[in-house]
Amino acid sequence: MGTVVTTGFVEPVSLTGERWVALEPLTREHLPEIEAEVAGGALDSLWFTGAPTSTSAGDWVDARLAAQTPETGLTFVVRDHAGALIGSSSYFNVDGPNRRLEIGYTWYLDRVRRTGVNTECKLLLLGHAFDELGCVAVEFRTHFFNSASRAAIERLGAKLDGILRSHQIQPDGSRRDTVVYSILDIEWPAVRNNLRYRLDRHRL
Repeated sequence: MGTVVTTGFVEPVSLTGERWVALEPLTREHLPEIEAEVAGGALDSLWFTGAPTSTSAGDWVDARLAAQTPETGLTFVVRDHAGALIGSSSYFNVDGPNRRLEIGYTWYLDRVRRTGVNTECKLLLLGHAFDELGCVAVEFRTHFFNSASRAAIERLGAKLDGILRSHQIQPDGSRRDTVVYSILDIEWPAVRNNLRYRLDRHRL
């Protein structure tokens, strides 16, 4: 297990996979790339997700950067191995003293879905969280109606903790039931083996 850190828990770091992706900390300078990539409906338009659009990308970047400090969170942009920006994912709800964090705010361009991108991205994020930061648990949360996200989280090997009913009031006034999953440090070796197995066989 990595060194336990009590301050500066999620210092900026770049992570590089062997096959599919490289992750780098989000900066304001990424905005033009994000706007260009999401223009013209490059992302699914799902009412329960918070992925950026061509008109909301600036607000999305501002919101993620506002939550980005070593004690609170870190957002990454995801690039393919050709260097193209293809998505984003974040550490957030960071609890350094208790060695916990959440992974979320994840989105990818439609063209890289059903590839090895998400599997390798999560392998990198979970590996850094458990092996370098010394986390005892990593959470994932999603909207009850986001069946694709729930299935993807379960394929990682995360276990269902429960459902927070009427957890959030959405901008349209609807209420979000939030499904909560987690992976524990003692489960990480098996989860890591499963992710590597999936990457080896392209079972995504």
